[in-house]
Amino acid sequence: MAATLSDVYAQARHTLLQVRDGLERLERLESSGQQQQQPSPSFRGGVGVGQEGPLVVAPDLAQRVKNELGQLQVWSTEMDRLWRQIIPKGPRDLWKRKVEQVAEEVEALKAGLEKYQGRQRRRQMEAQERAELFKRTRGDGAQVLQVYDEEAQSMQSVRNSSRLLDDAFSTGTAVLAQYAIQRDRLKQAQRKAYDVLNTVGLGNSVMRVIERRQLMDKWVAYVGMLVTIIIVIVFWRWTH
Repeated sequence: MAATLSDVYAQARHTLLQVRDGLERLERLESSGQQQQQPSPSFRGGVGVGQEGPLVVAPDLAQRVKNELGQLQVWSTEMDRLWRQIIPKGPRDLWKRKVEQVAEEVEALKAGLEKYQGRQRRRQMEAQERAELFKRTRGDGAQVLQVYDEEAQSMQSVRNSSRLLDDAFSTGTAVLAQYAIQRDRLKQAQRKAYDVLNTVGLGNSVMRVIERRQLMDKWVAYVGMLVTIIIVIVFWRWTH
C-alpha cells in the first residue's frame, strides 16, 4: 500500500526534529571538546613535543544525522510529487506551503551539517600540520626556541614601528590643525580690515555729500533772499 502525503509528512516532521536535535548535540559536543582540549607542549631537554591531537567529535552521531538528512531529502522529493496530484485548489495550496517549509528546513539543516563537517576537517588538518611540525623539529628544541624568540622580536619591532608611525601621524595632524586655526585667524583679521576700510570710505563719501548739500542750500538761500528783495522793491514802486 502506497504511503499517503499525510503519512510521509508526519514521518518527515518527526525526522526533522531528530536531525535538529542531533545537530544541536554535535555543536554542544564540539564546544565542550574545544574547551577541554588544550595544547600541552612539553619540553624534555629543550625538545618541544606537541601533545595535541585531532579533535573528532561523535563520528557515529554525525553519520546518523547525515543519513537522516538523506532520508529527508527523499521524502521531500516524494511529497513534492504527491502534493501536485491534489486537484482541489485549497488543499493543494496548503500542502504546497507545508512541503516547501519542510524542504527549506532540510536545506538549512544540511547547510549546518556541512559547516560542522568543514570545521572538523579543518581541525584535523591543523592537528596533522602541528604534528608534522613537531616531528620535524624534534631533537632540535633550541632551534625552535630561537625561532620563537626571533618571531617575538620581529613582532615587537613591528609594534614599535607602528607606535612611532602613530605618534608621527598625531604630530602632523596637530600641526595641520594649528595651521588651519592660524589661517582662520588671518582671514578674520583681513575681513575686519576690509570692513574698517569700507567704513572709512563710506564716511568720506557721506561727508562730501553733506558738504555739497550745505553749499547748495546756502546758494538757494541767497538766491531766495535776492528774489524776495527784488519782488519787494518792484511792489513798492508799483504801489507808489
